[in-house]
Amino acid sequence: MEEPLASTGDLARRQLRTPRAAAIAGILFSVLLGTSLALIRQAIPADPREGGDWLTERAGSVALALNLVPFAGIAFLWFMGVLRDRIGDREDRFFATVFLGSGLLFLAMLFVAAGLAGGTLLSFASVPLDAQDRALFAYSRATMYAVANVYAIKMAGVFMISTATIAVRTGVMPRWLVVLSYAVALFFLLSVGFVPWAILLFPAWVLLISIYILVQNFRAGSEGEHGSGK
Repeated sequence: MEEPLASTGDLARRQLRTPRAAAIAGILFSVLLGTSLALIRQAIPADPREGGDWLTERAGSVALALNLVPFAGIAFLWFMGVLRDRIGDREDRFFATVFLGSGLLFLAMLFVAAGLAGGTLLSFASVPLDAQDRALFAYSRATMYAVANVYAIKMAGVFMISTATIAVRTGVMPRWLVVLSYAVALFFLLSVGFVPWAILLFPAWVLLISIYILVQNFRAGSEGEHGSGK
């Protein structure tokens, strides 16, 4: 008779730990990616046709930003995994597939853009640009621009829509946060051309969700303690 009580207690503790882990992973991702994107935006001009002066003037800032990207990716994977674990059996298979696929594609595009930037830095460190290398640099720079500001941001929008839809079906997010998620996601999907600093809205959105989850987790823990005290 004691085993069911013990398993119930373990399950309750696990349900409290799960959203807390998601919140911590989301906050780490938001801080790391936000810092990385801010450094890159300040160091690299928005125009993909620029001449590459940042390779000599701001290479250190770009290198630091690129080194933060893998750790942000690990935190985002953890965030996705813990969210799926939190939803559990209530998840819809269709939206869960879109959620997982868009999240992984966003990370893939982010890593590709970071890899192109890192490769450009390493190439310039060994052999500085000359007239013959300008065309290759222009191609790499334009590809990096397109991957980060077109494809990655679209996948971020799809991820936000699938997350918000799952939240509506399961009730794990308040209505105002769902509406905000749809609004930002539609902005990502329907925007044409480059909007400076727009990609920072995604880590800011993850940070907002993480803070909400963390607050709800602490409230649930406090209510549980008060209930057990009675």
